Parts: sequence; C-alpha cells; structure tokens
Amino acid sequence: MENSTQFTSFILAGYSDSGHLKYFYFIILTVLYISIVFANTVLIVVICMERSLHEPMYLFLCSLFVNELYGSTGLFPALMIHLVSDAHSVSTVYCYLQIFCMYTYGSMEFCNLSAMSYDRYLAICYPLQYNVIMTPNRVCFLICVIWLYPFAKSIITLFLSIRLKLCGNVIDKVYCDNYLIVKLACSSSDTTVNNIYGLYSLVLSVVVPLITILFSYVKILTICLKSSIETRQKAFSTCTPHLASLLNFSFGCFLNLLQSRFDRPMRNVPTVLHTILSVYFLMCQPLFNPVVYGVRMAKIRQACKNILPVGLYPKT
Repeated sequence: MENSTQFTSFILAGYSDSGHLKYFYFIILTVLYISIVFANTVLIVVICMERSLHEPMYLFLCSLFVNELYGSTGLFPALMIHLVSDAHSVSTVYCYLQIFCMYTYGSMEFCNLSAMSYDRYLAICYPLQYNVIMTPNRVCFLICVIWLYPFAKSIITLFLSIRLKLCGNVIDKVYCDNYLIVKLACSSSDTTVNNIYGLYSLVLSVVVPLITILFSYVKILTICLKSSIETRQKAFSTCTPHLASLLNFSFGCFLNLLQSRFDRPMRNVPTVLHTILSVYFLMCQPLFNPVVYGVRMAKIRQACKNILPVGLYPKT
C-alpha cells in the first residue's frame, strides 16, 4: 500500500493533445481572463469610490466581485500554462492549494448570493425597518461570515484529504479536484470521514444558502403580488440580476457535478466539451456577474459614467 507522502506531484490527465489548436485556445483563455480581471476590478473600484454606492446591496456586490477575481485566478493562470505545455503535472502542495481555492470560491459564491437575497428580502418586505436591521455593523459581520466560514470549512476538507493514503496520482481533470483525490485512496474505509464531512459541507454550503434564497424570494413574490405595478417593477429590476447570477452559477455547479461524479455517461462526450463542462462555473460566472450587474443596475451604470474616463464606459 502506497502512502500519499510518496507522491510529490499529481498528473492532470484532463488535457488532450490539441495540436496547434492549443494556441487558439490559449488566446481565447487569455482574452477571457483579461476581461474578467478588468470588468470585476472596474466595478470594485467604482463601488469603493462612489459614496452613493456605499449601501449594503452594493457592498455585497463588491464582495461578490472580489470573489470572482479570487476564483478565476485560482484556475486561469495554471490552465493557460498547462494548455501550451507538454507536461501536465503539478506539485502536491500546489494541487491542495488549488483545491482550497476552488472550494472556498464556490462556498463564498453561494454565501454571497444568500446574503444578497436576504438583503433584498429586508429592503422589499420591511422597507421602514431596513436601515435599523441592516446596520453597517451587521453588513460587516455578514461579509466576514461570507469569507471566514468557507475558509475554515475548506481547511478541514483539505486536512482530511491530505491524511489519506493514496494508491495513484492521476486526476482526470484539467485542475485539481478533491473528490477525485479521495477516489485515489487505497482503502474505502479511510474515506468514511471524508464522505460524511463532505455531505455536511454540501448541506451547509449549498443547501442552506439555497433554502435562504428560496425563502427570501417566496416572501418577495408574495409582497410584489400585493403591491402596485411600480413597486413590482422596481423589485423585479433589482432581483432579476441576482436570480440570473444564481441560476447561472447553479447550472455551472451542476455541470461540474455531472462531469465529476457520473463518468460513465460522459465517456462519449468530446474532450473539449468535457473540459468546458468542468470549468464552466469558474469561467462564465466571473464574467457573467459584472456584465449582468453593470448593465441591469442603473446606479452602477451612472457611477461608471461619472468615474470612468470618457469613452471607456459604453453608451446605453
């Protein structure tokens, strides 16, 4: 039985020989990554500089944009290097760091979206008490929870995976995945704690935020149906980007789950499509959020026009 300490690296077997097309894919990834960094950075700067945007909703958005930079940076640079390289191995230290980044990113995304739905619920259902409930201290507390809880949870996940005795070091993906490393364990009895904690982590990181979001929008919908058309339109205009972001990220996570857990039905899927399915939530979400919020939210559009140089922000 081989011990995990005998492996100094993992081999990422998700890459295929795409010939000269790899340079075309590299250019696409470079443009996409630069766009993600630019769009999210611009909106973070705009929210920080514009005092009228120092409200709970926009502070949660700022946290969301920072998370997009964090998650995409955990994937894109390494993905671009491996794409044009003939060697697809990574050190065990880097692999576990990437797993930590992926897991904290996903958990923070759901927590952020959950906090944003709660904020919209208070603003629409309790407008008179909103400023009393959503105080700066409470906003600060929620943002700290959004960031600290996923970090603490992922450290435990990482510790449970590092202790495993592995009988292989080949990961069938283009990035390191904790589930696939656990599958490399020499003994299934060693992974019992990992599986139990993984289920607990899934419930707290995904199920609880989704229940919170569902509860918030059921209440919002109930209020909207009883309100005037003007109030209804205003509520829908602020909630639509959030719902679009939630659906896009949930769809991406479902694709990743399908690609990782159900490998038999996916064997006939082309390699390129296989890879896109596994990275969709980390490629599209970081670009989708700044676009949908920057376009749909009037205050952000106006702030961008006021702060950005003339010609940098497109006319609407």
